[in-house]
Amino acid sequence: MTGLRESGQLLPDQVQVLVVGAGPAGMVAGITLAGYGVDVLLVEKRPEASELSRAMLISTRTMELMRRWGLEAAVRAKASDVEAYQYVTETLAAGTGTGTEMPMAIPTRPEAALVSPTRPAWAPQDDLEPVLLAHLRTLPAAQVRLGCELTALFQDDDGIRATLLDRATETSHVVEARYVIGGDGPYSTVREQLGIAMEGLDHLGGYESVQFRAELDGVIGDPDRKPAVYMITRPDAAGFLSRRGQGDRWSFARGRAPGQPGLADLDDAGLAALLARAAGVDTLRPRIERFSSFALAAMLAERYRERRGFVIGDAAHRMTPRGGTGMNTAIQDAFDLGWKLAWTLRGWAQDDLLDTYETERRPVGRHNVDFSAAPPTEPATAAETLPWDLNGRLAHHWLRPAEGTRDEPVSTVDLIGDGLTLLTGPEGKRWTGAGAVDTGPVPLAVHTLDLATADALGLPPAGAMLVRPDCREIQRWQEYEEAAAPRVGSLTPAAHALLAAD
Repeated sequence: MTGLRESGQLLPDQVQVLVVGAGPAGMVAGITLAGYGVDVLLVEKRPEASELSRAMLISTRTMELMRRWGLEAAVRAKASDVEAYQYVTETLAAGTGTGTEMPMAIPTRPEAALVSPTRPAWAPQDDLEPVLLAHLRTLPAAQVRLGCELTALFQDDDGIRATLLDRATETSHVVEARYVIGGDGPYSTVREQLGIAMEGLDHLGGYESVQFRAELDGVIGDPDRKPAVYMITRPDAAGFLSRRGQGDRWSFARGRAPGQPGLADLDDAGLAALLARAAGVDTLRPRIERFSSFALAAMLAERYRERRGFVIGDAAHRMTPRGGTGMNTAIQDAFDLGWKLAWTLRGWAQDDLLDTYETERRPVGRHNVDFSAAPPTEPATAAETLPWDLNGRLAHHWLRPAEGTRDEPVSTVDLIGDGLTLLTGPEGKRWTGAGAVDTGPVPLAVHTLDLATADALGLPPAGAMLVRPDCREIQRWQEYEEAAAPRVGSLTPAAHALLAAD
């Protein structure tokens, strides 16, 4: 690439990865890359964090990522204390026992406890984003520029050349990067510049919501058992009422038929009357905060990569609200691509590793897009959605604390680090000896499991298993043998493909 911009003679900035879009996907990509020490620039055309709050569910696997970064407590502090079920009722105030409980495609607390060290959180997107942004800004390798818009993108064999517009000063400058990630939403400029098309169903209908504040705790039923969503069936106020995080913040959402007046089209009195009918409280005086509306779609990018450019999140897939998978799929896309790019840039893996981003994540996107668009013949359950959320990661089991200690419980999921992780049975001391394990430049952490945990994982007392940063197992051994020890040259093709050395 040339050193100067041809028009304007501006010396470009240089970074390893440019991330476009500071939604949850873009910020998670930045957090993952910067956590590996990769120089990353995150740009966002909005001048400040979004106040919109479409998503409200943080899934089991996404909460495991928050736990990994030490953010679990901060996220849960913003979450609603609700249970994972939907309550179908004429109005919010109709009373306990008059409606019907329906399962949701989200595990309950007991269900989550069986498979994970954490559980889903009902925290709205506009509460999650500041937590992610604050953490990203603590990482020395990360830069964040708000009010900065991508206007042009060019790539060649050497890297990416992007033109960015500072919207406050209306001045442009150039950034050169090894790779670019488009996390810039359903109408992605990055995706357009890369020439990647979307496939699927557009304009499936309209969806709209209004966020408001009102004291409603006194009108709901059992205060100790709060459903995540109330499905209001009253004909002149049909829709979905749900809490938005802590306090008195609520939202009312509904599908919008063609020609139907939108929530934002109602005058103050009309909107207040609609919300009062849904709540079943004639005297309700809601304080309106904001409106949101969008077209429902079920679409998937035809590919997730074009040479040095990648798409994640809504730039890669559009989903309806059914199942609450949109933001969570986006976040998990970003983590998957982030660690693979970091390994490649640090010389730990060959460039071929980047091809596995599409081969491993696009099937998940396809499933979740199709699931979101399928007519619900009956309520979806966690048994259907949880395997796609966990996506084949290592089984969760609590490790037995060392005798006589007061150590905090540790899950097998908590043991997995940024490099490779070797888990051995209780008789696997030979795996920990000097020179016993050689994975080339990739850092390796070795953990010896107690007998019960090893047995639960199907691991013999002298056996071992090798695990990737995303908690997916890539190889196991029944016992230690000199010839079978995990040296680079003796790994299976699946494991060997991760590594840069031969």
